[in-house]
Amino acid sequence: MEPLTHEQKWRLILGKEADEGLALEGAWETIDEALELLYEEGEAARAERQGGLGASAPRLRQWLDDIRKYFPKRVVQVLQQDAVQRLGIERLLTEPELLETLTPDVQLAATLLSLKGALSDEALDHARQLIRRLADELREKLEFPLLQALHRARRTRQRTRHPRPSDIHMDQTIRKNLKHYQPELGTIIPETIIGQQRKGRALHHLILLIDQSGSMGESLVYSAICGSILAQVPSLRTHFVVFDTSVADLSELLDDPVELLFSTQLGGGTDIGQALAYVRQLVHAPNETIVVLISDLYEGLSKQRVQTEAAQLVHLGVRLVALLALSDAGRPAYDRDMAHRLGRLGVPAFSTTPDAFPEVMAAAIRGEDLARFA
Repeated sequence: MEPLTHEQKWRLILGKEADEGLALEGAWETIDEALELLYEEGEAARAERQGGLGASAPRLRQWLDDIRKYFPKRVVQVLQQDAVQRLGIERLLTEPELLETLTPDVQLAATLLSLKGALSDEALDHARQLIRRLADELREKLEFPLLQALHRARRTRQRTRHPRPSDIHMDQTIRKNLKHYQPELGTIIPETIIGQQRKGRALHHLILLIDQSGSMGESLVYSAICGSILAQVPSLRTHFVVFDTSVADLSELLDDPVELLFSTQLGGGTDIGQALAYVRQLVHAPNETIVVLISDLYEGLSKQRVQTEAAQLVHLGVRLVALLALSDAGRPAYDRDMAHRLGRLGVPAFSTTPDAFPEVMAAAIRGEDLARFA
């Protein structure tokens, strides 16, 4: 960042009302806006005894991302504690009449997870209740289509034009060749034979690898719900791994998505290479393993290591997919250079919505080309 002049330092300290004619630019402007939201707007809201999270959750989440980007960790902790008090979050979560007005949504859940370290035990308990309500709603919405898509994928067999006799699909072959019926012979002379390659009953291994940097909050919430649904499929061994600059395997918590979410830590750095290296240790049957990396691909350390680790997984025979986001928000910001590097390895990188995620998983299991989702 460009260094501040003496006048700009005072402008930053005193706020915009000190001298409206003295502008800040770039990162300093973002820092100024973050401090203004907390110490000026937050003070006004507290004076009016108003608190709200629902409509302001996206703005608050952006504020959390900004302070983590521009302030050291110890300062971020102080700012978050002040936000809980000044923006009315603590009061909102501890007063029943206010709590009842909240409609849980994914953005709100991501915001509460980001602030969980600054909440009191009572507020944290109420936040947990809100997120459980949301988890139940999302599970009810997503469970049937996801399980149905996987069931169809595992029953579908790849067509082949040169099947073994035992693999010929008789009904489809007859329908395809009805025009070749020979009356004098009383039979069909098939021109096209349709068959299916029988798939074995081998266990498929699914590894969800989730980036828990601050910008991935909504994707993390949806991933936890989808992961908990997938974990109940007996023939699918599911791992749930989160990472920032360290890696945590939370697979044992997949039976309870709320506990799973509260065991994550939104807002750290990003070391995708280390996370992929950890995943490689989990792979025992590469040709039966699918790794879904959910990340915006903004690598904090070495892009070359990410590329190398991804190449090793692909070389082993693992099906690696990069989801830039699993959210309702549309196309996210992401590192295009890293996406292109993965693309050259044959690793598709695209975003998807929770509604489309079942079909993505089904296509991955069937071994289809996922480029159509990009």
